[in-house]
Amino acid sequence: MSTLLPYFSNLGLEAGLDEAGRGCLAGPVVAAAVILPQDFYHPYLNDSKQLNVKQRWTLKQEIENVALDFAVAEVDAPTIDQINIYKASVRAMHQAVNQLKHKPDHLLVDGNRFISYPLIPHTCIVKGDSKFFSIAAASILAKTYRDELMEKLASEHPEYGWQRNAGYPTIEHRRAILSHGLTQYHRKTFRVQIK
Repeated sequence: MSTLLPYFSNLGLEAGLDEAGRGCLAGPVVAAAVILPQDFYHPYLNDSKQLNVKQRWTLKQEIENVALDFAVAEVDAPTIDQINIYKASVRAMHQAVNQLKHKPDHLLVDGNRFISYPLIPHTCIVKGDSKFFSIAAASILAKTYRDELMEKLASEHPEYGWQRNAGYPTIEHRRAILSHGLTQYHRKTFRVQIK
Protein backbone atom coordinates (compact mmCIF):
# COMPACT_ATOMS: atom_id res chain seq x y z
CA MET A 1 0.00 0.00 0.00
CA SER A 2 1.20 3.48 -0.85
CA THR A 3 2.52 5.79 1.86
CA LEU A 4 2.50 8.87 -0.38
CA LEU A 5 0.70 12.01 0.79
CA PRO A 6 -2.14 13.65 -1.16
CA TYR A 7 -0.91 17.25 -0.73
CA PHE A 8 1.63 19.48 1.02
CA SER A 9 -0.73 22.39 1.60
CA ASN A 10 -4.50 21.94 1.60
CA LEU A 11 -5.14 25.62 0.88
CA GLY A 12 -6.40 25.85 -2.68
CA LEU A 13 -5.17 23.99 -5.76
CA GLU A 14 -1.72 22.41 -5.61
CA ALA A 15 0.15 21.27 -8.73
CA GLY A 16 2.89 18.66 -8.55
CA LEU A 17 5.80 19.20 -10.97
CA ASP A 18 8.43 16.77 -12.22
CA GLU A 19 10.59 16.21 -15.29
CA ALA A 20 11.99 13.32 -17.30
CA GLY A 21 15.07 13.07 -19.49
CA ARG A 22 17.44 15.31 -17.59
CA GLY A 23 20.39 12.89 -17.83
CA CYS A 24 19.88 11.89 -21.46
CA LEU A 25 22.26 12.43 -24.36
CA ALA A 26 19.43 12.87 -26.87
CA GLY A 27 15.90 14.18 -27.01
CA PRO A 28 14.09 16.90 -25.09
CA VAL A 29 13.62 17.32 -21.39
CA VAL A 30 9.92 16.86 -20.62
CA ALA A 31 8.00 18.19 -17.62
CA ALA A 32 4.49 17.64 -16.35
CA ALA A 33 2.23 19.53 -13.96
CA VAL A 34 -0.63 17.64 -12.29
CA ILE A 35 -3.42 18.84 -10.01
CA LEU A 36 -5.13 15.95 -8.20
CA PRO A 37 -8.24 15.99 -6.02
CA GLN A 38 -7.32 16.61 -2.37
CA ASP A 39 -8.78 13.28 -1.30
CA PHE A 40 -6.87 11.38 -4.00
CA TYR A 41 -5.41 8.02 -3.06
CA HIS A 42 -3.92 5.22 -5.13
CA PRO A 43 -2.37 2.07 -3.64
CA TYR A 44 0.26 1.67 -6.40
CA LEU A 45 1.08 5.19 -7.58
CA ASN A 46 4.77 5.87 -6.97
CA ASP A 47 7.87 7.40 -8.52
CA SER A 48 7.89 6.38 -12.21
CA LYS A 49 11.38 4.88 -11.82
CA GLN A 50 9.96 2.32 -9.35
CA LEU A 51 7.37 1.06 -11.85
CA ASN A 52 7.57 -1.12 -14.94
CA VAL A 53 6.39 0.00 -18.39
CA LYS A 54 2.96 -1.62 -18.14
CA GLN A 55 2.30 -0.11 -14.69
CA ARG A 56 3.32 3.35 -15.91
CA TRP A 57 0.96 3.22 -18.91
CA THR A 58 -1.93 1.95 -16.79
CA LEU A 59 -1.35 4.71 -14.23
CA LYS A 60 -1.02 7.32 -16.98
CA GLN A 61 -4.59 6.58 -18.09
CA GLU A 62 -5.87 6.65 -14.51
CA ILE A 63 -4.09 9.93 -13.71
CA GLU A 64 -5.45 11.63 -16.83
CA ASN A 65 -8.97 10.40 -15.97
CA VAL A 66 -9.02 11.59 -12.34
CA ALA A 67 -6.76 14.68 -12.39
CA LEU A 68 -8.48 18.03 -11.97
CA ASP A 69 -5.95 19.34 -14.48
CA PHE A 70 -2.67 18.28 -16.09
CA ALA A 71 -0.25 19.46 -18.76
CA VAL A 72 2.98 18.27 -20.36
CA ALA A 73 5.67 20.44 -21.97
CA GLU A 74 9.06 19.86 -23.55
CA VAL A 75 12.26 21.81 -24.22
CA ASP A 76 14.35 20.58 -27.15
CA ALA A 77 18.02 19.64 -27.33
CA PRO A 78 19.26 22.86 -29.03
CA THR A 79 17.67 24.93 -26.26
CA ILE A 80 19.19 22.64 -23.61
CA ASP A 81 22.60 23.27 -25.21
CA GLN A 82 21.94 27.00 -25.26
CA ILE A 83 20.68 27.60 -21.70
CA ASN A 84 21.85 24.40 -19.83
CA ILE A 85 19.86 21.41 -18.60
CA TYR A 86 18.84 22.89 -15.25
CA LYS A 87 17.31 26.02 -16.79
CA ALA A 88 15.74 23.91 -19.55
CA SER A 89 14.13 21.61 -16.96
CA VAL A 90 12.68 24.59 -15.10
CA ARG A 91 11.52 26.17 -18.37
CA ALA A 92 9.66 22.96 -19.25
CA MET A 93 8.02 22.98 -15.80
CA HIS A 94 7.00 26.64 -16.21
CA GLN A 95 5.57 25.88 -19.66
CA ALA A 96 3.56 22.98 -18.21
CA VAL A 97 2.12 25.31 -15.55
CA ASN A 98 1.33 27.87 -18.29
CA GLN A 99 -0.76 25.23 -20.07
CA LEU A 100 -2.92 24.34 -17.06
CA LYS A 101 -6.52 25.47 -17.42
CA HIS A 102 -6.73 26.13 -13.65
CA LYS A 103 -4.16 28.39 -12.04
CA PRO A 104 -2.69 26.58 -9.02
CA ASP A 105 -2.28 28.30 -5.66
CA HIS A 106 0.89 26.36 -4.84
CA LEU A 107 3.53 24.39 -6.76
CA LEU A 108 5.09 21.25 -5.30
CA VAL A 109 8.37 20.70 -7.14
CA ASP A 110 10.49 17.56 -7.25
CA GLY A 111 14.12 18.36 -6.40
CA ASN A 112 16.07 20.80 -4.28
CA ARG A 113 15.91 24.01 -6.34
CA PHE A 114 13.57 25.85 -8.68
CA ILE A 115 13.31 29.24 -10.35
CA SER A 116 10.15 30.85 -8.97
CA TYR A 117 7.09 30.89 -11.18
CA PRO A 118 5.53 34.38 -11.22
CA LEU A 119 2.97 34.95 -8.45
CA ILE A 120 2.67 31.29 -7.38
CA PRO A 121 4.56 30.14 -4.26
CA HIS A 122 6.43 26.84 -4.48
CA THR A 123 7.99 24.21 -2.23
CA CYS A 124 10.87 21.99 -3.35
CA ILE A 125 10.77 18.39 -2.13
CA VAL A 126 13.85 16.19 -2.50
CA LYS A 127 12.71 12.80 -3.84
CA GLY A 128 9.22 14.29 -3.95
CA ASP A 129 8.08 11.71 -6.50
CA SER A 130 8.25 9.09 -3.73
CA LYS A 131 6.53 11.32 -1.14
CA PHE A 132 3.58 13.08 -2.80
CA PHE A 133 0.97 11.73 -5.19
CA SER A 134 0.90 14.86 -7.37
CA ILE A 135 4.66 14.76 -8.00
CA ALA A 136 4.56 10.99 -8.62
CA ALA A 137 1.72 11.56 -11.10
CA ALA A 138 3.74 14.29 -12.84
CA SER A 139 6.75 11.96 -13.03
CA ILE A 140 4.63 9.28 -14.73
CA LEU A 141 3.10 11.67 -17.28
CA ALA A 142 6.49 13.19 -18.11
CA LYS A 143 8.15 9.76 -18.43
CA THR A 144 5.44 8.12 -20.56
CA TYR A 145 5.14 11.16 -22.84
CA ARG A 146 8.90 11.28 -23.32
CA ASP A 147 9.26 7.51 -23.87
CA GLU A 148 6.57 7.65 -26.57
CA LEU A 149 8.31 10.60 -28.22
CA MET A 150 11.70 8.82 -28.19
CA GLU A 151 10.10 5.75 -29.80
CA LYS A 152 8.89 7.97 -32.65
CA LEU A 153 12.33 9.55 -33.02
CA ALA A 154 13.85 6.05 -33.03
CA SER A 155 12.03 5.34 -36.30
CA GLU A 156 14.01 8.22 -37.86
CA HIS A 157 17.32 7.07 -36.35
CA PRO A 158 17.03 3.34 -35.49
CA GLU A 159 20.79 2.92 -35.07
CA TYR A 160 20.77 4.57 -31.60
CA GLY A 161 18.24 2.23 -29.96
CA TRP A 162 16.16 5.06 -28.51
CA GLN A 163 13.08 2.83 -28.31
CA ARG A 164 15.05 0.85 -25.69
CA ASN A 165 17.26 3.47 -24.01
CA ALA A 166 15.07 6.61 -24.42
CA GLY A 167 18.22 8.61 -25.17
CA TYR A 168 19.98 7.74 -21.92
CA PRO A 169 23.75 7.07 -22.05
CA THR A 170 23.69 3.29 -22.31
CA ILE A 171 26.67 1.45 -23.79
CA GLU A 172 24.59 0.77 -26.92
CA HIS A 173 23.78 4.46 -27.33
CA ARG A 174 27.33 5.69 -26.68
CA ARG A 175 28.80 3.20 -29.16
CA ALA A 176 26.24 4.24 -31.80
CA ILE A 177 27.33 7.88 -31.34
CA LEU A 178 30.95 6.85 -31.92
CA SER A 179 29.95 4.96 -35.08
CA HIS A 180 27.33 7.30 -36.55
CA GLY A 181 27.98 10.69 -34.96
CA LEU A 182 25.37 13.04 -33.52
CA THR A 183 21.87 13.78 -34.82
CA GLN A 184 19.86 17.00 -34.56
CA TYR A 185 18.23 15.47 -31.47
CA HIS A 186 21.50 15.02 -29.56
CA ARG A 187 22.63 17.45 -26.90
CA LYS A 188 25.96 18.69 -28.22
CA THR A 189 27.15 20.03 -24.85
CA PHE A 190 26.82 16.64 -23.09
CA ARG A 191 30.00 14.55 -22.81
CA VAL A 192 29.87 11.07 -24.30
CA GLN A 193 32.11 8.73 -22.33
CA ILE A 194 32.81 5.26 -23.65
CA LYS A 195 34.03 2.86 -20.98
